[in-house]
Amino acid sequence: MSVFPIYRPRRLRASENLRRLVRETSLSVDDLIYPMFVVHGDDTAIEISSMPGCYQYSIDRLVKAAKELASLGIPGTILFGIPETKDALGSEAYAEDGIIQQAVRAIKDAVSDLLVITDVCLCEYTDHGHCGIIEGGDVQNDPTLDLLVKESVSHARAGADVIAPSDMMDGRVGAIRDALDEEGYENIPIMAYSAKYASAFYGPFREAAESAPQFGDRRSYQMDPANAEEALREVALDIEEGADIVMVKPALSYLDVIHQVKTEFQMPVAAYNVSGEYAMIKAAAQNEWIDEKRVALEVLTSIKRAGADMILTYFAKSVVEWLEI
Repeated sequence: MSVFPIYRPRRLRASENLRRLVRETSLSVDDLIYPMFVVHGDDTAIEISSMPGCYQYSIDRLVKAAKELASLGIPGTILFGIPETKDALGSEAYAEDGIIQQAVRAIKDAVSDLLVITDVCLCEYTDHGHCGIIEGGDVQNDPTLDLLVKESVSHARAGADVIAPSDMMDGRVGAIRDALDEEGYENIPIMAYSAKYASAFYGPFREAAESAPQFGDRRSYQMDPANAEEALREVALDIEEGADIVMVKPALSYLDVIHQVKTEFQMPVAAYNVSGEYAMIKAAAQNEWIDEKRVALEVLTSIKRAGADMILTYFAKSVVEWLEI
């Protein structure tokens, strides 16, 4: 390679149009999935205090929000439900008239081309706040699979386009894939939360989804933040079991993992720009310590640059506005 003064890298940074022409990574509306929270009730939109601009919606208001997403060109949403009542087995998670099942049907009736992804887990629905059946103070892996299968099939029956298991139980992707196929839903993809870390960045989400564990924590089933090689093993297992898309969550502190997963497997990779990452930017921007637009776009571009094909982010609607300016 030629050296200075023959080669001057600054030549290609001199104007915005030059920078556009040589830009290696681009962020677009096509990359975005917008998470939404749904509750029982009517004409309800409760702002989440730790996540400014995000709401718990009743189904009627959720449909309006879904129409807005479609009008913005955002390809899809992922739904999280808050039940009226919780119990030890998370019964509303797989009830035919559960909050998510109702929400999916309502959105697909109103905005049929919006991709509806459903989070499959039990933590929002259980009275103990853990992601599976509790026996002797521990989450039981294999008995929990039966409930996750029931939840997944009920979502598919309601009209979900993509099933996204987030519980981190061993073997759940294979169990869900088998059940979906047996029920005639062989064409519904699975977006597996394959490398989901036991992260401190989930705090605001637990307020939004009302899903904080009532005892202990989730480190016995979510991944240790120190591990990257284990993430590759988890992803490999999910692909072998039938995952169509694999996810790394959170995103910002795990860019190395996103890169390794994309390089190793060449599969569609999703990254979840989680609630804590969102809340930090919003809080700093409200205090006028940072430029929200520039920081958020920089973060999301870094996630794309690391190898993510799609990003679940609470900034999705803002990104569309920012990219059009």
